[in-house]
Amino acid sequence: MRSSQLFGKTLRQAPADAETISHKLLTRAGFIQQIAAGIFSLQPLGNRSITKIKNIIRDEMDRAGGQEINMPVVQPRDLWVESGRADTFVPPLARFEDRREREMIIAPTHEETATAMARAGVASYRDLPFTIYQIQTKFRDETRPRGGLLRVREFEMKDAYSFDADEEGMDRSFQAMVAAYKRIFKRCGLDVIMVDADSGGIGGKDSNEFVLLTDSGEDTILMSNESDYAANVEKASFIKKAFPIEELGEVEEFATPGIKTIEELAKAEGVSKSKTAKAVFYSVDGEIVVVTIRGDYEVNETKLRNLLDGAEPKLATPEEVKAAGLVSGSASAVGLTGMKSVVDDSITMGSNYLAGANKDGFHLRNVNFERDFKADIVADIAEAKKGYLSPDGKGKLVAKRGIEIGHVFKLGNVYSSKMGANYTNEDGEQNEILMGCYGIGVGRLLAAAVEANHDDFGMLLPRAIAPYEIYLAGLNLNDPNIAGKAEMIYETLQNAGYEVLFDDRDAPPGVKFKDADLLGIPARVVISSRSLENGGVEVKSRISKDAEIVAESDVLASVKALFD
Repeated sequence: MRSSQLFGKTLRQAPADAETISHKLLTRAGFIQQIAAGIFSLQPLGNRSITKIKNIIRDEMDRAGGQEINMPVVQPRDLWVESGRADTFVPPLARFEDRREREMIIAPTHEETATAMARAGVASYRDLPFTIYQIQTKFRDETRPRGGLLRVREFEMKDAYSFDADEEGMDRSFQAMVAAYKRIFKRCGLDVIMVDADSGGIGGKDSNEFVLLTDSGEDTILMSNESDYAANVEKASFIKKAFPIEELGEVEEFATPGIKTIEELAKAEGVSKSKTAKAVFYSVDGEIVVVTIRGDYEVNETKLRNLLDGAEPKLATPEEVKAAGLVSGSASAVGLTGMKSVVDDSITMGSNYLAGANKDGFHLRNVNFERDFKADIVADIAEAKKGYLSPDGKGKLVAKRGIEIGHVFKLGNVYSSKMGANYTNEDGEQNEILMGCYGIGVGRLLAAAVEANHDDFGMLLPRAIAPYEIYLAGLNLNDPNIAGKAEMIYETLQNAGYEVLFDDRDAPPGVKFKDADLLGIPARVVISSRSLENGGVEVKSRISKDAEIVAESDVLASVKALFD
């Protein structure tokens, strides 16, 4: 491709609203164009990189036994009613009515459609197992799209779905996809880690994220400093500190004028926050839920949501707290009736707590779980933080930032049970198909590659996903000798199978060199009057400061050696 014919222009300044490095550089390099918040067009250079990523994904999906399909972006809402996600998916489904007044949705993901496909195509155990995949457009009406391609509303995803007869088969399919993902990311030049993750709106019993660790990431990853334990903060657990159970004291009310927080209460009584029982009130589907957790910990609202079967917990407003007859700053679960009570298991690891008296300006001493208040649910709902003990007992947790670029789920029968996707076993009995699903955000993968591979001058794209392999710059092309040699080198490199961007523009050398660095193409070849005077042609790696002068006849061998 000749630069003079290439559509798209580079920019010297990034858009004012560009926050992340990838957003800035992909826009400046002419890879993407923003159409609306979270909605982008791919220009020729960006589309070439995305196409290469798709080809790598297809190679590895096929190698792992996947079969490519294509499912519609627009789907009847009825499918989502079957699965129970029509009104619970977050962000809410984008929907419209067609001319027949039938409710349709724009798919944010395709579990329902894949399950419907399996339901229609599977009769007996002989039809299992199989894995299908697609690279298809999705739409999620994110409330806060950000970071260019990192968090968008419309995007392309590779989503795959495995179907098996039993748990053992589901595990095999899951591991095959995990291995394929590792190969994909390695081929794209990305060093990722696999971490435990929350299943979120997709569902299922287990899930893992593939994360690129980078300071620009929006996810917090907690990792042990002495083992391979790693988890998204939404999922992470830790070993909680337990205290000896004391002889239970008598409940005693005492005045605490002006004290409204756990910190103030613990300081006033001269005790650690671990001796307090903190009450947090949530509004869940219009009802108040009281959550009790030890004062030295915080509530993980993702864990709480999962305990409540996916219902979204929102902190109760002062008005909701007052309407429920609760006293903000002096409340506890003691004596409360008519509302659901959830207790973090840290409360069971101590005794004789300080807690609210449900009376303004008063608290209680010697409050104990089960004797003085009950729970509908006791579970781990505490948020893990850096410095806490790793759940495997090896070391402490450290926090790092990361970008999720892939997610794999063991769905089990979450969808098949609700949507009637069954098979007949060898004994003629009906069983539910067990599923897995596996996603990679294609555009996000490119953005993550830029976040991980850049310098002060531009992108440093891995060869496998760079739009072109070689940037050929001809300087002083009005000189017939230089122009002729540049054309010859261009033809030689192309005939050898290399993808070459030939900068044949009538532009100053500084402009060409700045564009070469910005685009991040792995190799640069320059021919000019100066290079010819010095013995030939300049060959340079994008990641190297120094260039090498080689004879014209050795350009091909020099480029090959550079890539090798």
